[in-house]
Amino acid sequence: MNTHSRQPPFYVGVDVGGTNIKAGVVDDTGHSLAKASVPTEAIRGPEVGLDHMVEAVGAALKQAGLTLKDIHGVGLATPGTMDIPAGMLLQPPNLPGWNDYPIRDRLGEKLGVRTVLQNDANAAAYGEFWAGRGRDANSLVFWTLGTGIGCGIIIDHLIIEGAHSHAAECGHIIIEMNNGRLCGTGQYGTLEAYAGAKALIARLNEALAAGRTSLISAKIAAGEELTPLLIAQCAEQGDALCDELIMQTARYMGVGTTTLMHTIDPEMVLFGGAMTFGRNESELGRRFIQEIRNEVKRRAFPIPGRRGVRG
Repeated sequence: MNTHSRQPPFYVGVDVGGTNIKAGVVDDTGHSLAKASVPTEAIRGPEVGLDHMVEAVGAALKQAGLTLKDIHGVGLATPGTMDIPAGMLLQPPNLPGWNDYPIRDRLGEKLGVRTVLQNDANAAAYGEFWAGRGRDANSLVFWTLGTGIGCGIIIDHLIIEGAHSHAAECGHIIIEMNNGRLCGTGQYGTLEAYAGAKALIARLNEALAAGRTSLISAKIAAGEELTPLLIAQCAEQGDALCDELIMQTARYMGVGTTTLMHTIDPEMVLFGGAMTFGRNESELGRRFIQEIRNEVKRRAFPIPGRRGVRG
């Protein structure tokens, strides 16, 4: 059991991903008391996924030494698309077959606790705003960099959801109008099509096919899976191509960040997720964040350009 001086009321957060469902318990200050993770098994449909959500919540509560009777509310975070006021999943690409599913109400019924639904990137942004790096800010942008590019926006303490629950889908802003790369959404030239994990792998494969040399070729030949982590490891070992592509990814993120800074002028811009390459915890991650800053300074109005970007 967590020995932190816990301040009730207590809350449960549930994060539904295409691969795993994660549940966590926090107190009224946002301090984490416990967490658990179970496989989503998304292909088996939403009702099986719902059972796994309940399983993850139960495991986290047991770890925290609490029961559902101690929980004031449940926050449910899922990938879009969704109708937030209605509590519905609409057509989530990472959860095939979960279309038009009343996920908020179904989980609330299962747990017997009031449950609210939020886009996963929005929820991550609000977590940073409430109890993380953004707790002293009134407005922020939070990028989540992974397989895709997610984003959450807070302005004057409010999550920006939009009229159709589609606000802050900033991974799909267009950064290339002519002959742009194809995004998983079917659009061309989006930020995600250039800076997401799949895009990084595609750009590396294209460079190798064009005759560029890299340490990674031998690793792939030896049976290692080509992932952003492997690309990062090779960059850390001094591989010029892998390092070049990662810094190029940072510059793409700098372009997207400048667009948002010129649109809403937030107090700060934060970055999280596996595609930050360790952020401030690694030399590569620090250079990645600094390259985003450099690109923003080159492109943004001077005052916001000197401020704002955080790791």
